[in-house]
Formats: sequence, C-alpha cells, structure tokens
Amino acid sequence: MTYQEFYDKSMSSPQAFWKAQAEAIHWFKKPTQILSKDEEGLDRWYEGGMLNTAYLALDYHVENGRGKQIALYYDSPVTGRKQAFTYEALLEEVRMFAGVLKAQGVQKGDTVIIYMPMIPQTVIAMLACARLGAIHSVVFGGFAPHELAIRIDDAKPKFLLAASCGIEISKVIDYMKIVNAALEEAVHQPDGCIVYQRPQLTASLKEGRDFDWESLLSRAQPADCVPVEATHPLYILYTSGTTGRPKGVMRDNGGHAVALKFSMDYIYGIKPGEVYWAASDVGWVVGHSYIVYAPLIHGCSTILFEGKPIKTPDAGTFWRVIEEYKVKVFFTAPTAFRAIKKEDSRGELKKKYDTSSLDYLFLAGERCDVATLEWCGELLQVPVIDHWWQTESGWPMLANMVGVEVLPIKPGSAAKPVCGYDLRVVSPDGESLPANQEGAVVIRLPLPPGCLPNLWNDTARYLSSYMSAYPGYYFTGDGGFIDEDGYVFITGRIDDIINVAGHRLSTAKMEEVVASHPAVAECAVIGIEDQMKGQIPVGFVVLKSGIEKSEEEMEKELVQMVRTKVGPVAAFKKVAIVQRLPKTRSGKILRRIMRHIADGKSFNPPSTIEDMTVLPELEGLMKDKHIGHSAD
Repeated sequence: MTYQEFYDKSMSSPQAFWKAQAEAIHWFKKPTQILSKDEEGLDRWYEGGMLNTAYLALDYHVENGRGKQIALYYDSPVTGRKQAFTYEALLEEVRMFAGVLKAQGVQKGDTVIIYMPMIPQTVIAMLACARLGAIHSVVFGGFAPHELAIRIDDAKPKFLLAASCGIEISKVIDYMKIVNAALEEAVHQPDGCIVYQRPQLTASLKEGRDFDWESLLSRAQPADCVPVEATHPLYILYTSGTTGRPKGVMRDNGGHAVALKFSMDYIYGIKPGEVYWAASDVGWVVGHSYIVYAPLIHGCSTILFEGKPIKTPDAGTFWRVIEEYKVKVFFTAPTAFRAIKKEDSRGELKKKYDTSSLDYLFLAGERCDVATLEWCGELLQVPVIDHWWQTESGWPMLANMVGVEVLPIKPGSAAKPVCGYDLRVVSPDGESLPANQEGAVVIRLPLPPGCLPNLWNDTARYLSSYMSAYPGYYFTGDGGFIDEDGYVFITGRIDDIINVAGHRLSTAKMEEVVASHPAVAECAVIGIEDQMKGQIPVGFVVLKSGIEKSEEEMEKELVQMVRTKVGPVAAFKKVAIVQRLPKTRSGKILRRIMRHIADGKSFNPPSTIEDMTVLPELEGLMKDKHIGHSAD
C-alpha cells in the first residue's frame, strides 16, 4: 500500500481505521466505542476499553517470549556507568517499586510527581505509576524551586519521587535542595517524598516526610497491574504557556498506546527486537513517548543516555553509542547536530566509529535548517527525516512514513501529514489557502488517538488555547504552507512572521539562508521594532570553531546572501556574532525572549532556560551594537 492510499484510508473511515490499529495492542477488555464524546463534549477514543500501559510495555513481552531480550540500556558518560535490563529484569524492578508506592497508599487516580534525572530509576518510577493506574508528572530535573512548586500545586501529588542529584556534564546539581525550597513555597503538601540516593551526592532526609528509596524497596512486595479505562489519564506533562503559567497536557492510556505502537511500525519503520534510540530527556515529551513508552510497547531495546552530544567526552559520543548498541533508528533534535558541527565541522570523529547499523536519522523539536539536514545526510549516508510534532500531539503530525513508503526528501519540509491528521493551512478567517501560500497550520477535528484530550483540570484554557481561534480545528500555533506536491513546510511560530513595511516575511526563511553559510554553526533571525518599517530582521550568529572572519566580513556576506535569496524587501542589514544563543534545555532557541530584550519589553525568563547568564550577555551585546530599543 502506498502512503497516499494508507493516509486516504485514515481520512475516509477514521473510526474503522483506528479500530483496526487498536487490534495491535492487548486489551483486558476491548472498547465498546471507538470515538465518542465525554461529559464536556470533548472527543475521546476507545471508550469502554480496559488496559494497562505498563503491562503492554513489560508483562506482555515476558509472557510472549521476549523476556531475555534487552529492554533498556543505560549509558551514562557523565558517571562512566552502564547497565542493561532484560524485559524480565525490568519487569521485576517495576513490580517491586509499584509495591513500594502501593504500600505508601498510592492507588489508581492518584498523582505522583517525579523529579529525577536520566537514570533507570526514573523509567522504573514512570512504569510503576502506570502499573497502579496512578498518574505521573515528570518535572525536568534541575527546574527551579518556584517552577516545581507551581507544578506541585497544580498536580497535587500524593507522593513526590526525587533523586539526590543530577549531573550536568561535570557539575553535580543538588536536587533535594530544590525540592525542599519548592515544598516550602507550595501550598499543597504531598504525603511524602521518596528519595533515590546517588553515589555522587547523599541528600539529608527530613524525618517524617522523606523516605529512602532503597530501604522501602528492601521491604516491598510486588504489585500486580491495575486495569484502567482507555480514557483514564496516564500522565500530565507541563508545557510553557504564554501567560507564564504552565499548561498541564494530559495523555490518556488507550489512545496513547495505540498511537505509539502505530508510529513505531509505520513512521519509524522499526521492528520488535531492534534498537531504537531517542537522545532526549524523560522530562520532555520525546522522552515520554520515544525513550520509554513507544519502544517498550513495540518490543524494541531502548537507550537511556545520560550525557550530551558534546563534552561527554567529545563530539563523537553519538557515533560511539550508535556503534556500541547497533542502533537501527536514531531520533534527536537538530540543535544537537548543530553543536556537533560547531565542534567537529568536518566530521573527523565520525571516522572512528562504525555506524552501519543505522537505517534512519529522525530530527524534530527545533526548526531543522537545510544546512544541518544536508550535513547529517552526507556524514551518515542514511535518509535524514525531518518530522514535526508537539508536546500536545504526543507523537508525529508530519513525517515521511518510512514504514509505509519512503517518499522523496524535500529539505526544509517535514514531509506530509501522518495518518489521522487532517492538516490544513488557513487564512485568518479560516479559509483553506492554495498551494505555496503561507498561513496558520491547523488540524481538523477530531484529533487522532494519542493527542491531548484536555488540559489537567482546565477545560476552559484547553478550549481558549487550542480550539477557539479556528472553530472545528485544533490550532497548532505554527505557520506554514503546503506545496503543489502536498509537502508541508512549517515556517515557525505564528509570531515569527514579521511585517517589514507592509510585507509579511518569515524569519525562518532568512535563518535558512544564514545557516547555509559555511562558517555558521547556528543562528537565529528575529524581527525587532523599527519606527520606519514597523519591524526589521536582525541575525544572531554562532560561528564554527576555528573561524577567524571579522564581524564586518560576516555581516557583509550574510546580508548579500539574504538579499539574493529572499530579496531586498527583507531589509536584512544587521548581523551580530555571539558566543551562544539562549535556549531551553531541550534545545529550542528562545526567539521570543530575544525579541523582548531587543524591544525593551519586560518578560519572565522561562523555567526551561538552559543557562540564565546568557540573557544579560545578550542584552549587553545589543546595547553595544545599538540593536533594538537601545539604538534610539
């Protein structure tokens, strides 16, 4: 079957299509309705079905002959530690820790916050919650106390699970210091906190509140799976909101399991028993979906990597992991490769390793410039698949579905809509736009299984954030266009479209041109306020290691490139060389914050920022170079 035939089938008979896909997972009780409405009139999938996500990820495979296969590889270059867990061994660990939680009174419907780094115990904790029908909320390890407190008050956890520390390259982060400050600030107080002591730092435990992980484990009895409704929440994952208050994206059990199993088969084209690696963090949606749940539900071996693309120990660490574990499909963010390219622009370190096991490289999470995509393709000699999705969707919305048909790659495009996603590009009044005309990217309702059915305890915000701008559609917040071949090009957040003297222009297009310069490692182009033209674009550029060109030379060359490829109308005339760009810990460049600094507007630094010190550096640089409001 071709991609188009498969996709059309999902559009013409969505309920029949997703009923067939639900047959690929094990149900304790099969759904009585495939698509229905809940009491608030919101779409829900697989009502009446009973299942357990931890059972699908572990017990099912042990019962069906996969028990001796490796389920989880733990590789930690920051500590020098490696472990491998078979499906049998991981199941035993999860059964026992579920017993710990059960003994503390955690049961179906309770929430549990997990504040832990990239260690096996974090995965075990997630699966143990799922085993009991408890709802986990993983908070990225290292978030500030205030941000953790906000999430505690919103999720109201029965228990908080923490590790004594996390490790950022060589720096040890005291997690319990953060937990203590967060609990002092929070109104809601959990029944207790279970702490896993890492050898790098032993935390002091507060008597009556804190419990030692290993001590409780030594006395635990294994816990069985608790069947839950398909519509029962599996987890809450907080994502940043425009108000500064995070949104609790909720994921259900049934639609999530079906969608993730489907994605492994048809999007990633990987078979049970093969090794899948997503180099991300379990604090992000990629970690939830493609480090933990999808690979295990599918019966793959997954890799939990506690390290960075560079400095742990060098820019060859990804190639080492691929060779060592015979990775078949690799998924990470473009920003990781931009960091590698900056350190090792000619890919010399790659020559030390055999990466012939690799079939595909998938990129997502941050805009993928053509230069990075082509660099990866030349270096790895495998198809490089740019695909696009969001925390809210939980799995890809646009992709080259290589498990169905490998479509020609168009650099700059995340290919075509995935089955189930009726994606449109519309004008401000909601009318579908013709080919190659840019507008808002929306998905016609109902969303397919696996997408957020609601926000945690906040239906009003769910409707106002996603459903009200274009009635009958989910608004992604991104802009883009569809070309004459049906390929979708995401040009960035709607607020990345700038208005230069009445001309609506995409800063993403300018970034693509700037990034193609052989001296540029990574860049950001933002629109800043201008009295004459309304807005003008300014480029911020990080150069590759060893480049000695002056700022004047670079500015002249880049301005000419944009003028040639975008046109004089872009009014691109100013470039600043920077040592680094402000980013979230998941690698997204904080363009909105950069605009606020340039325009002299107040802002709250996001909790997800990688390093707060970059902001005053950037502000000082803008003042020195008379960029933005400081130029007046």
